[in-house]
Amino acid sequence: MKITLEEKDMIKLFGSKDCHKTKFYRDYLNEKCVQFIFVDVLNDSKGATELRALYENKKLNFPTLLIGTKRLRNPKLKDVDKWLLPGLS
Repeated sequence: MKITLEEKDMIKLFGSKDCHKTKFYRDYLNEKCVQFIFVDVLNDSKGATELRALYENKKLNFPTLLIGTKRLRNPKLKDVDKWLLPGLS
């Protein structure tokens, strides 16, 4: 079953395709069949700017999950489930 979200609830994963932590979250979201947008901030300057805007320090803090306006940086899987999959956790 594929979980499809409204645009206001869209999930974005900011990271790098070569980052092991980013790969961990990508694999987890795919395993849960969650629809998300992956933004490789090292190869996408607009994505990098979007990620920097989420943090006061303007750094590329990744991996970061964004659902709606909720920002999660390196969350525990139980927190991912709480915010991204409330009906499945």
